[in-house]
Amino acid sequence: MSARHPIISVTGSSGSGTSSVRDTFERIFRRESVEAVYIEGDAFHGYDREGMKAEMEAQARKGNNHFSHFGPEANLLAELEATFKEYGETGTGKARHYVHDAEEEARYGSPPGTFTDWEPFAEGSDLLFYEGLHGAIATKDINNARYADLKIGVVPVINLEWIQKIHRDTGSRGYSSEAVTDTMLRRMPDYVHYICPQFTETDINFQRVPTVDTSNPFIARWIPTADESLVVIRFKDPRGIDFPYLVSMIHDSFMSRANSIVIPGGKLDIAMQLILTPMILQLVEKKRRSGG
Repeated sequence: MSARHPIISVTGSSGSGTSSVRDTFERIFRRESVEAVYIEGDAFHGYDREGMKAEMEAQARKGNNHFSHFGPEANLLAELEATFKEYGETGTGKARHYVHDAEEEARYGSPPGTFTDWEPFAEGSDLLFYEGLHGAIATKDINNARYADLKIGVVPVINLEWIQKIHRDTGSRGYSSEAVTDTMLRRMPDYVHYICPQFTETDINFQRVPTVDTSNPFIARWIPTADESLVVIRFKDPRGIDFPYLVSMIHDSFMSRANSIVIPGGKLDIAMQLILTPMILQLVEKKRRSGG
């Protein structure tokens, strides 16, 4: 952790909705005139799309049918940890982008499934914002959690997560439903061992729970809407959280445990604004007081 160069980490599985959470953070940053540099977990994959396909086939020939982006072997996690450490110490670092589709190809000038070149961070940032799979990972070899000053988990219940992933990957990334299902099955061991444990490290978890039937996510024709959901917000340390204020400001919300508040799904954005804005401003104020 660093007072001079704070780091915010948003962690979630593929299809969990971390990109939507990033949008909320970006709005807060613009409104509060906070200069952030952004890094994406996908940029620290160890292989481009064709390279990953070839490596999965090679691993399968060795009897490993669970090689996936969720695990450490397919990622540059040591480099990601070093980036967190460098930014926390000096406010510098470098990043690249993984190009997912034609829209991003037009933006970055690289074909889908490839990486852009590494480039240094812009100077004069207030904080670093990470969004991806491993922002709070803590193993015997890698510990990103210790460097992040505010760690957010985005954790829909798993059937909803699968529905969102299936619809995203078939609708906007051109995969077949069978291919997406195969990917989810292949990733399951790494999901259990490397994704889930991170949510005990996070400071706040946002878990969306549908109020409609999602018992068979593989035939769901629609993603449950925000109004068809509740969101459970869990605070690792509830001290200093003004729960009566939050309940009064977010209609139809209630506390389910001493460290948890439940809100209507349609109120997620305002809840995030109310909860996260003072936390972000506190990080920036500490930075400025420290001379960062």
